[in-house]
Amino acid sequence: MVIQGLAAMGAGALGRPGVSRAQGLTTVRSLGEIAAERGLLFGTAIDLDTLANPAQAALYKHHARVFTSDNVLKFGALRPIEGPANFADADRLVAFCAKAQIPLRGHCLIWNEWTPEWVQKLSSARCAYWLDRHIDEVVGRYAGQLQSWDVVNEPFWPQHGRPGGYRNGPWFAAMGKDYVVRAFKRARAADPAGKIAINESGPEWETTFGTPARVYREGLLGLIEEVQAAGAKLDSVGLQCHWFAQFAFDAGRFTDYLHALAARGVNISLSEIDINDARMTGSEAARDAKVGARYAQLIGAALREPKVEALITWQLSDNASWLNTEPALWGPGARRPRPLPFDGAFQPKAAYGAIAKALAATR
Repeated sequence: MVIQGLAAMGAGALGRPGVSRAQGLTTVRSLGEIAAERGLLFGTAIDLDTLANPAQAALYKHHARVFTSDNVLKFGALRPIEGPANFADADRLVAFCAKAQIPLRGHCLIWNEWTPEWVQKLSSARCAYWLDRHIDEVVGRYAGQLQSWDVVNEPFWPQHGRPGGYRNGPWFAAMGKDYVVRAFKRARAADPAGKIAINESGPEWETTFGTPARVYREGLLGLIEEVQAAGAKLDSVGLQCHWFAQFAFDAGRFTDYLHALAARGVNISLSEIDINDARMTGSEAARDAKVGARYAQLIGAALREPKVEALITWQLSDNASWLNTEPALWGPGARRPRPLPFDGAFQPKAAYGAIAKALAATR
């Protein structure tokens, strides 16, 4: 049985070779090492909690070959009030990653969510000014220090009812969809040698909170073409892959969509992977096994496309998951999700074994 097999793989055969100890924490073989053997990056989101916890930091450094900033580089974190940005926390994270010699992906420059109230009150002209100034200052400060930038995050959210399925918010309200091209041109000018990406959630699933996949898929393909036609070079696309139990997934159609993205000349990352098991049935072990099976499905489908270059989980251990602060997303019964490869005590689960096996499979 697939489920039973994955349940036994948390520290199974793939995990035993290379077992080591880091600051008292037993660590199985590095997922980053396994991924590198087939030319892929494996990584995780990281925030200040990891810097404060030596055991968690050891786990993250052991497994990741790329980090993504979780919150500290978002607009609202840098500029909670109008005026100069506060880079103190961001500088700490950048310094940590540099010392660990693990590249950092900057997330994210422009997003219609997570914007402070003062931005939402700006006139259209002032909104455009702050988009430009923010990108100039932030990208300029870290030019040459980061692996890449998520320049625009989640441009689509059809539930807002805007033309083209775009997400509403201050940037869209001020400039319409043109804010996307503007942001990419500004980021490229601020760091001409830097790699820049667009990051989206929704194209992965057949339905996302009731929205058909074609709305996201067609919208994102069209937007990529618009950015490219405007001369704003786009290096890669991130597909977030937050998988909720109620989302429908078709591996063949997902792979076909990755092929369509690759045909636009961009590299691809699965950029925020986690599996929300709160609505899954069964014991904790059974749910862990189901989570592992979904990681195997997703990664197996993704690796059929050679332009997939990175697999990044949204945090690495359950204690750090964003879902811990979003109980409305847990589902009936309010069971705390276990969405990641390692539990809150930093021990491997079935998801670890599933990821390791999928990465080790012959291309």
